[in-house]
Parts: sequence; C-alpha cells; structure tokens
Amino acid sequence: MGTAVEAKGWDRNQMAARAAKELKDGYYVNLGIGIPTLVANNIPAGMEVTLQSENGMLGIGPFPYPDEVDPDLINAGKQTISELASSSYFSSSDSFAMIRGGHIDLTVLGAMEVSEKGDIANWMIPGKMIKGMGGAMDLVAGVKKIIVVMEHNSKAGDPKFIPECTLPLTGKNVVDMIITDLAVFQRPDHQSPFKLIELAPGVTAEEVRAKTTANYVE
Repeated sequence: MGTAVEAKGWDRNQMAARAAKELKDGYYVNLGIGIPTLVANNIPAGMEVTLQSENGMLGIGPFPYPDEVDPDLINAGKQTISELASSSYFSSSDSFAMIRGGHIDLTVLGAMEVSEKGDIANWMIPGKMIKGMGGAMDLVAGVKKIIVVMEHNSKAGDPKFIPECTLPLTGKNVVDMIITDLAVFQRPDHQSPFKLIELAPGVTAEEVRAKTTANYVE
C-alpha cells in the first residue's frame, strides 16, 4: 500500500472556518454568496453573532438539512436558510440602511480579483450575463471590516491577488483581509501594504510568492 498524501492547502469549508475566527461576540455580520455562506456553519460555539442579509433578514441560522428546507426562507443569494427564535424581517430598504449607516461590523465576500491596494472586483465579468450588482458595492462602502475569501488562483491558473484589478471595481481601497486556499494576508489600515500572516497546511511562502503577482510584505 502506498503512503497517504496529506492534503495541501485549505478546502472551501476550511477557508470559511478561518474567516469565522475573525468574528467577535456581539458582531453583526453580512455574508456574501459562495464560500462566505459557509461561515454561518463555522461560528465558534458559545459565540453570539447576528447574521444579516440584504433582502431583509436579521438573525440567520445555519444552513438547513434537506428535510428542514422552507422554500420561502432565502438569503440574498437565493439560497435556502433557517431562522432562529430571535430572527426578524424587514424591508430591503431598511436592510440597506443598516449597511449604509455603518451598523454592520464585518462582511465576508467572495472576489474575482483583489489588488495590492485593497481594491476589489467581485460583481461582473464584461460580456457575461449577470444578475445585478446586489449589495456588494454598499457593503464595501458601509461595513467596518471587509474580509475576502477566494481561491488563490482562477481555474485557468491566473493569480487573483494582483497589482491592479482588470475587472470592473466594486470598491477601491476597502479590503482589510484576504483568505485564500493557500494563505492569509492582512493589513492594519488602508494606507499600509498587505502582509502574509499565515500559510495553509503544506503550503510554503515560496509557493505563495510564485502564484501571486501582487506586492506584499512577508
């Protein structure tokens, strides 16, 4: 029998679990579509975090099992969700007022590109059909801390953490932390460069450098 090969890097759920480590007791949090939705199932035990959705829900529970699905209960990404005893519902305009008014502590978003200056592109690829902007532009402008969770490279192998975004921007100089399947980058403020602060299991700093075109501090 051959020797088992240890998994290298983080999978999607492990990336979400790493993002969940940034949550704090009492936080109001908005989760984007894709990998960020998995953060809901990785909130540390005993921690009180209130999840908010742009379509008008405050207090989102974990993703339901198939036999628990209520088709009328969905998040902004049209995924079925569960409610809590403390959940509340309101209009989308009230939901966006919470976001624009600075009442959300943290948002976790996916992205197609992030620049070394903290710019983010996550809402469209020119020429491809899109459903719309959604709440991303409001979130990056109104939320106190922005975390991006994304694959380090595209399916074609191209870096996604790059010197300048090539796709239409969602926001300029807004990203505080980047979590990929290979590493974690963070910056203390929007005037500082990103710093490599953590490597995923089995990943080396040299590998991260080889797969990244953005400038960052090691």
